[in-house]
Amino acid sequence: MGIQFYTDIYISRNGIIMIILASQSPRRRELLKLIFSEFEVRPTGIDENSAERVPWRRVLDIAERKARAAYSGNDKDIIISADTTVVLDGDFLEKPQDDADARRIIKLLSGRTHTVYTGVCVLAYGGQYSFYEEAKGTFYRLSDDEIDAYIACGEGRDKAGAYGIQGKGALLVRCIDGDLYNVIGLPGAHLARMLYSIDGAFRLFEG
Repeated sequence: MGIQFYTDIYISRNGIIMIILASQSPRRRELLKLIFSEFEVRPTGIDENSAERVPWRRVLDIAERKARAAYSGNDKDIIISADTTVVLDGDFLEKPQDDADARRIIKLLSGRTHTVYTGVCVLAYGGQYSFYEEAKGTFYRLSDDEIDAYIACGEGRDKAGAYGIQGKGALLVRCIDGDLYNVIGLPGAHLARMLYSIDGAFRLFEG
């Protein structure tokens, strides 16, 4: 069906504003609905590589570039962007290039603990506000048959770390230490509290 577009007229202390999600990720779209019932989805198509080698700086660099690319010049827009990466032994395990690469990544994660970083950037009222979250994930030790079966389902092809914990990938994971929604791609509780700190008219659980 393609990307759906939503428009939210949100009344803040600064008047009527637009909520814009600078991402085409369906996971982030679903998570942002916990905060706003409607919003515009404005994917940017930027290069998601970064020269930054420090994980939290890397995800913030990419998230901030996404937000700036989505900015149309209207300071009454609230633009929200995010980027997620998986790190194991200092290496970035990004979205797999193909099924063979996905198999390589899952084999690396098998029986190990990795770290998931998500950087979030908000452009609002002429200011830029950013934060990052990190969480630890530990995989069960997986057999080759289990790995092959998961790769065959195709779920992890568009995801950092080649797995989706909100789907069948949950069956690979023994435990998570940290915010589950950070692993999925948008730490909503932290984001909601940042929005409140930016605009005191914002309220949780309304609507």
